[in-house]
Amino acid sequence: MRRVWILLFLAGVFFTIDAASKYWVDQHLIPIRYAPPLYPFGGIGVFQNFLGIDFCINKASNTGGAWSLFSDYPKALLTARIGIILTLFCYTIFFNKERERDLPFMLILTGAAANIADFFIYGSVVDMFHFILWGYSFPVFNVADMLIFFGVSSILIQELFKKVRGHAPQPS
Repeated sequence: MRRVWILLFLAGVFFTIDAASKYWVDQHLIPIRYAPPLYPFGGIGVFQNFLGIDFCINKASNTGGAWSLFSDYPKALLTARIGIILTLFCYTIFFNKERERDLPFMLILTGAAANIADFFIYGSVVDMFHFILWGYSFPVFNVADMLIFFGVSSILIQELFKKVRGHAPQPS
């Protein structure tokens, strides 16, 4: 039971950090589409040309999913997101027997819930972290997106190590 309370506390902390960062960006920065065309694009420059990488904080709105996919269907996407979150939540609570996956599932659920909350608060997801990687403008993302990424990555890494351990030679 203690583990559940720790996970809920962490989820609350991460959700709050995401919400606070989005609120600050929404209140203090102009949308990137109205910004000047040069770095930092109307935002706050963090660093420029560090090994060919630029990073700035910008305000971008996204009514779609990752890389603005399905942005023409925001209500259908919202419905799908809510369904996916409810399904993952039920799986995590009732069917997940692998306790090492509790933290990754919590990260995914928290990030997804935070992005859904944006739809109701701002009408779209507020993104802010803008990297230009060797001339390629990487899609702008937020804290919730990082939570989802780290949660999914953790599960993939766990699976990889499980497969590697399963193929290890057995002592005779």
